[in-house]
Amino acid sequence: MTLRVTLSCDRYDRTEALRDGRVVPDGIELNYLTNFVEETFFRMARFQEFDASEMSLSSYALGVAKGDSPFVAIPVFPSRFFRHSGIYVRSDSDVAHPAQLKGGVVGIAEWQLTANVWIRGILADEYDLPVDAVSYRTGGLLDPGRPEKLKVDLEGKFDVTPIGEGQTLSTMLAAGEIDAIYSPRAPRGFGLGGPIRRLFADSRAAEVDYFRQTGIFPTMHVIAIRRDVYEANRWVARSLQNAFVEAKRLAEENFEETASLRVMLPWYLDEAAFTRDLMGDDFWAYGLEPNRHVLETFLRYHHEQGLSDRLLGPEQLFAPETLAATII
Repeated sequence: MTLRVTLSCDRYDRTEALRDGRVVPDGIELNYLTNFVEETFFRMARFQEFDASEMSLSSYALGVAKGDSPFVAIPVFPSRFFRHSGIYVRSDSDVAHPAQLKGGVVGIAEWQLTANVWIRGILADEYDLPVDAVSYRTGGLLDPGRPEKLKVDLEGKFDVTPIGEGQTLSTMLAAGEIDAIYSPRAPRGFGLGGPIRRLFADSRAAEVDYFRQTGIFPTMHVIAIRRDVYEANRWVARSLQNAFVEAKRLAEENFEETASLRVMLPWYLDEAAFTRDLMGDDFWAYGLEPNRHVLETFLRYHHEQGLSDRLLGPEQLFAPETLAATII
């Protein structure tokens, strides 16, 4: 009997073969719903609408730390992103180094966003900007009224205050009411001569240097299965993981195709070669062991920033069936 599983996930080259049916998970009829990440995260975290979904690594770790997570994840990372490019200041700001933000006010959509956990941790580790050296204001980046998706109790460890009901972080930064924004999405007013710029003028160079020093390519999202679905059919975890691995393999074949361009970027083959030279052939690795150091670093940040009351180990995040392999 085939199990019907509804998966909510954005469209990515590494998941497209699952969406279009070229890869079929063993024993599963997959109903792939394409949603933007913010909608998927909100609906899964609040209402558990889907059998499985892309999920914020930070949101998922919150539930695991509390011991009451309604989800079980597999070590598949549909989103990874270097985050030096996600720090914004006014175009006329004299801030040229993160440490200059000490004593300032930073806007963030939510404290628990994975991107913000990474940014705060990287700035503390690498740029002499401790997490508690700035004050934080939370709220909508583009639209007013955004709350934290999940309840976060920081016990007064950090200065975190919601902005006003009609305010947005973008307009506050443009008006000089805050000093910076940490965000996975660009604020309104960024680019094309607008009033907002990136703190790191050459964020790519900063990110390449960061990888060379740390070996970290930050993980952003995992694939989470609703716990009731997993417990009724524990084989689903390995079946989905195998399918995601195969879909990624098919996407990677594009890097070998030289007869015609598969995407509309003239030098993407050169870019792929540069990335492999820097990061290795499996630069977007799935599985626990290739990502152990990355996950350990993230979980340390998560704990240090008051999001988990205990330091989690990477093994605690994933279905045990995905951490062992058959050897013949």
